[in-house]
Amino acid sequence: MKKRIIFSLIGLVILIVILGGIKTFQIRAMIDQGKKFVPPPETVTTAAVKSETWDSALTAVGTLTAVQGVTVAAELTGKVVRIEFEPGTTVKKGDILLRQDTSSEEAQLPGVLGQVNLYVTNLERANQLFTKGLISRSDRDTAVANAEQAEAQAENIRATIAKKTIRAPFAGRLGIRQVNLGQMLREGDPIVTLQALDPIYVDFSLPQQQLPQVRQGLPLQVTGDALPGLSIEGRITAINPLVDVETRSIKIQGTVSNRLEKLRPGMFVNVSVGLPARQKVLTIPATAVLYAPYSDSVFIVEESKDAKNGKTLRQQFVRLGDKRGDFVAIASGIKEGETIVSTGVFKLRNGQSVVVDNKIAPDFQQSPKPENN
Repeated sequence: MKKRIIFSLIGLVILIVILGGIKTFQIRAMIDQGKKFVPPPETVTTAAVKSETWDSALTAVGTLTAVQGVTVAAELTGKVVRIEFEPGTTVKKGDILLRQDTSSEEAQLPGVLGQVNLYVTNLERANQLFTKGLISRSDRDTAVANAEQAEAQAENIRATIAKKTIRAPFAGRLGIRQVNLGQMLREGDPIVTLQALDPIYVDFSLPQQQLPQVRQGLPLQVTGDALPGLSIEGRITAINPLVDVETRSIKIQGTVSNRLEKLRPGMFVNVSVGLPARQKVLTIPATAVLYAPYSDSVFIVEESKDAKNGKTLRQQFVRLGDKRGDFVAIASGIKEGETIVSTGVFKLRNGQSVVVDNKIAPDFQQSPKPENN
């Protein structure tokens, strides 16, 4: 019995050794095959590094503000008796917007005007009598004071009636109505917003080191999400004489045309200030850049030293400049005429074999249309 157990154990050990040897042989064969395996070349699109001349520009993010914009409010306490405007419409300077109750003032005005006529007549008589020496100077001065006081009282009532007739202080577009008929308004209660939209201001800031490049009259372009495919032109009209001590930037104001009223106060827009000088730059498609926190890079297509591999990639770190449409300028890292991979760079690696196929390459443009984005 003991011999059988011993022979069984010996057989089991021999079986394990044989299986281990077979498995070891298989694993070594797989490792050797993996070392010899060459991945198929990746199909890529390419673009040449070009030298172009770009207009120099300074870019910033701006905010639109109205040239004139107010919230029309009540000057005096009174009840609303008539609303003369429609929300959202345009008005001219002096157009009546709202009328408050002036019945009390209108009732007082005739009596005050009667007193004015009486005191004016008394003044004329006093002047005649004073000329003839029949009254003293103090009596004449009293008549003058009475007449002026009556006229001032009449003007005060007229001013109250005028203040309760709310008019547009300037031409513009009205906002949403904030009052109702019969509402009792107190001094300062809002009635409606009024904004002059054409032209319109764009306020933005630039770093203090760019101040020598900026002056009044320089052209600027405004683009934004609210202006798909559009670019509105304007000019710099004001430069703040003070530099912000916290951001070390200077505030600049431009004026742009807004005849279609597509721009509204409060919108944020992208601002590009055109500079007189032009700069020569090396450009590549923006999709050719592999963006990374440590450094941006591109893949240069080169002829492989091994004839079997065809073309290979060399990863090159670059320093980026300005961006225009689908293109980005390269400050350093590559040379004019070199060929780089233009799309799909996130899936590539240094030294990888590639096959060039530009049939599927996109059409890169400096001023792409929305349908091409």
